[in-house]
Amino acid sequence: MKGLSGQGPPGVKSARLSRSRGEMYRPGPRCPAVCSHISDSGAWVYLKEFINFIVLVYSLVTYIPWYILSGSKEAIARAKQVKARPVNNRPGGAYRSVNSLHCLASVLYPGCDTLDKVFKYAKTKYKDKKLLGTREILKEEDEIQPSGKVFKKVILGKYTWLSYEDVYIKAVNFGNGLAVLGQQPKTNIAIFCETRAEWMIAAQACFMCNYQLVTLYATLGGPAIVHGLNETEVTTIITSKELMQTKLKEIVSQVPLLRHIITVDGKPTTWSEFPKGVIVHTMASVQAMGAKADTGNKQPSRPVPSDIAVIMYTSGSTGVPKGVMISHCNIIAGITGMAERIPNLGEKDTYIGYLPLAHVLELSAELVCLSHGCRIGYSSPQTLADQSSKIKKGSKGDVTTLKPTLMAAVPEIMDRIYKNVMNKVNEMTSFQRNLFILAYNYKMEQISKGYTTPLCDSLIFRKVRMLLGGKIRVLLCGGAPLSAATQRFMNICFCCPVGQGYGLTESAGAGTITEVWDYTTGRVGAPLVCCEIKLMNWEEGGYYNTDKPYPRGEILIGGQNVTVGYYKNEARTREDFTVDENGQRWLHTGDIGEFHHDGCLKIIDRKKDLVKLQAGEYVSLGKVEAALKNLPLVDNICAYASSFHSYVIGFVVPNQKELAELARKKGFKGTWEEICNSPEMEKEVLKVLAEAAMAANLEKFEIPVKIRLSPDPWTPETGLVTDAFKLKRKELTAFYQTDIDRMYGKNVK
Repeated sequence: MKGLSGQGPPGVKSARLSRSRGEMYRPGPRCPAVCSHISDSGAWVYLKEFINFIVLVYSLVTYIPWYILSGSKEAIARAKQVKARPVNNRPGGAYRSVNSLHCLASVLYPGCDTLDKVFKYAKTKYKDKKLLGTREILKEEDEIQPSGKVFKKVILGKYTWLSYEDVYIKAVNFGNGLAVLGQQPKTNIAIFCETRAEWMIAAQACFMCNYQLVTLYATLGGPAIVHGLNETEVTTIITSKELMQTKLKEIVSQVPLLRHIITVDGKPTTWSEFPKGVIVHTMASVQAMGAKADTGNKQPSRPVPSDIAVIMYTSGSTGVPKGVMISHCNIIAGITGMAERIPNLGEKDTYIGYLPLAHVLELSAELVCLSHGCRIGYSSPQTLADQSSKIKKGSKGDVTTLKPTLMAAVPEIMDRIYKNVMNKVNEMTSFQRNLFILAYNYKMEQISKGYTTPLCDSLIFRKVRMLLGGKIRVLLCGGAPLSAATQRFMNICFCCPVGQGYGLTESAGAGTITEVWDYTTGRVGAPLVCCEIKLMNWEEGGYYNTDKPYPRGEILIGGQNVTVGYYKNEARTREDFTVDENGQRWLHTGDIGEFHHDGCLKIIDRKKDLVKLQAGEYVSLGKVEAALKNLPLVDNICAYASSFHSYVIGFVVPNQKELAELARKKGFKGTWEEICNSPEMEKEVLKVLAEAAMAANLEKFEIPVKIRLSPDPWTPETGLVTDAFKLKRKELTAFYQTDIDRMYGKNVK
């Protein structure tokens, strides 16, 4: 059969797949340099032919009954159909989903035009069903590492659940308790807390009482937190004991208007002296106040659709965080569009929440689930899997215990999973690895035709699938572009559709999502039913909506999901938002896209990532990074270019295991820091990058000429990446300024 000749997944020794723009998965030509590792002699050749014969017989025998029973004909047809069309024939005309050509969707349920009404509807319909789940901590231990560092490890028990009715009552009491503390409708209240059930309860309380919820990332630095709290003039902040002691304690004196701190998990025991005039409460005590409060004669102030629900501070890839004002109708329109792309969403689904709820992707995903009767079980990146950093060896991670059916992720997390699995595959015996490659290529060919592979799924990919609990049916990636290689791998090995979504905080997270039966890679899908998208010419970059075969240009999103603007920043609001002659509000995203013939969008560039070199060539930094970031040797990479110079440079966080092995082969000895600081190893890594860049068809001027190897990873805590792990170019440039000067030949003292 075609596709069983040993190409395999990228990153596996003796394996290579072609990357074709916006096409179905298909095996690429064999790469002799890589495939030379395969043992094609002796018994393996005969065994491979025998396996091919068995697969052929199996396919022929099972094809007809499978085709009839599985609905394959319908799935194949849906994958090929047009998903969005332009509303007119003029260049630059807006594209809409074929399901909303004449009218954009704006509400989930009739009459539910604010978030409090949506939750009340869900509470009534799913009253006794489980809603929010938290895993109990059985034991905490300090584990001393060989280096002398101490890591905290936990042993966790089962999930305990709150029903829809339980959450509703807690939210009502909390909202009433905040009123007792003096919180007024349409005034700001901040939440600075990890993702957990109490976050969602507090949010629902604010939606009910028309308090404007200011969200701040738990990983923001002190100055950014102070900026957000002071700009919004909050008097009350909701937080956790840990964040109160580790972050708020240092900066609370810089927030003069602060009067109340509410901890969701009890009072801290190590901070006895609070600033004068600031009172610390627990969430339980505020709920108790609300339960006792006499609200009988007081008419509650309910929100209207245009009222602000959330002021969401972006972690920002550039500059000071901006507060995006998101109204009730913005969020409802957004989650209406998202829900339409998830088939059979309902009471049987379990979603695992671990991304920051202060990020629009996670908040939107959880509100979609809450409004459809799903369960939401909480986790964290440190406890997500059995191998996660805080899980004691031998204990179970959250996905193993919860067994979710729905999951959202950012590309950085999916890339990590991909690389970890590939490393394990490369450690297999030659026989096991080749068997994996055969199964991988067979499944790749089958799903490109719209078929499923139950035998491969159960025999070969079951262990990989179990890494996420074994029951995931939809995996959605957002926050940044996902590489085609990673998306292809996740689709095949996790045995579920892996879709990409595209949206911004400024569009309430909504824009596009791929449909579950669309197995193409590198695209982000068609516009959601709540919005329309058009492309505007960008002459400087050479992108025009009259380009052939695909119209290209800056992506503009229009619809009721497009937000009000930036808090106390009219100038930036006028810059990023416009209103057309029909009253439609448009967001100028700064991203460059192209529409394919079926109406699906592909992100191809970003205005802010484009740098003009000294000789006049334009370099897309994002394009360079995308071509190199999936190398086993690279954990993360940031390309940099200056208009005063003629070449590209880069900062690389190398994979410790791969770089150490490369150093051993080259005979270089030293500590990890010495390896990373070695000019010799920089040159060796540059050779690997150059080979990959040429294989990815980068132009010569796009290939980094010099690099700096970073011994330390970039995390949100370092301030060099956002919570969605997008690069903060301004911060990275400042951090590596000395290295930039060195690589561009300036005298460094």
